[in-house]
Amino acid sequence: MTTGPACGVSTVMHVRCPNRLPEETYRQVLEQLAELSPVVQALPPTAALVELKGALRYHGPDTSRLGEMLRVRTISRLGIDVRVGLGPTITVAATASAQIPEPGGVLAVAPDQAAHWLAPLPVEALHGIGPRQAEALHEYGIHTVGLLAAVSPATVQRLLGGKAGRTASDRARGIDPHPVAPRTLPSSATVRCTFDQHTLDGTTVRATLLDLVVQLGRLLRRRGQAARALTLNLRFAGGTSWEKTRRLTEPSAHDDDLRTLAYQLMDAAGLQRGRLTAIALKGEDLVDADQVAQQISLDAAREARLVAEAAMDRIRDKFGPGVIGPAATRRAG
Repeated sequence: MTTGPACGVSTVMHVRCPNRLPEETYRQVLEQLAELSPVVQALPPTAALVELKGALRYHGPDTSRLGEMLRVRTISRLGIDVRVGLGPTITVAATASAQIPEPGGVLAVAPDQAAHWLAPLPVEALHGIGPRQAEALHEYGIHTVGLLAAVSPATVQRLLGGKAGRTASDRARGIDPHPVAPRTLPSSATVRCTFDQHTLDGTTVRATLLDLVVQLGRLLRRRGQAARALTLNLRFAGGTSWEKTRRLTEPSAHDDDLRTLAYQLMDAAGLQRGRLTAIALKGEDLVDADQVAQQISLDAAREARLVAEAAMDRIRDKFGPGVIGPAATRRAG
């Protein structure tokens, strides 16, 4: 689904990702957006805003084309589709993205068409209008954005309250002076595994955790980061969960250090006969690897393992992440 502007240029992009998107995939979507523009505002857990003024000077004025470019990249690189709304303001762009049916598409609203495009929409479709506000407007016969725009701002303020009323009245007219404010996610990295069946076997659980350690370590090293802490999250049959965080002695992205702490966290869980449905391991409070002091080591065995780790990273980069790994994870697979 693609609709381009008849005239004028829309400079705000609002992107909606699929619901329940893994955090790491969401971060990768943000990275794709950063390739289009340096001004990206994360709206976790699954949305984002992009200021396109600079991007238009480079890519040209066809904003719909930028939206489709983003969709091609997220589908081909990440395996997910996105809904992209484009408009002259945050309100218009976010309202547009919500009108696109899943799984994805692009809808661009030209600046001179914004008020006309908004008018027939139900008031609850206007970005920023919550259920209680919509209910209050319905009680007074205001069912569409066009009717909301036609009512005097003073009346809307009496119905919704001073600030909320002024904001709703402006948004109904396509007015929204708020800029896109660059904002990234707190620095973290997460890997997870969901079991096909409820898992009781301790050997399988331990091997799965080791595989997650290897995945997390490789992810951190590829991103040039190190974790100061690890969080282990366990989900059980029946919907209950257990989560605990511990800090590393020194920031690290090495499998040895991550594995030791991950095993300590698993031991602290005291699983006994708990039926697991999923495990997630998160590296927290990340720092750039360049900021981590390189300690002189007298442990020859550790130094050898770090050399082997670097060699395995090169092999995985060339042949794929599953081509080599600890023997325990091979048996688990």
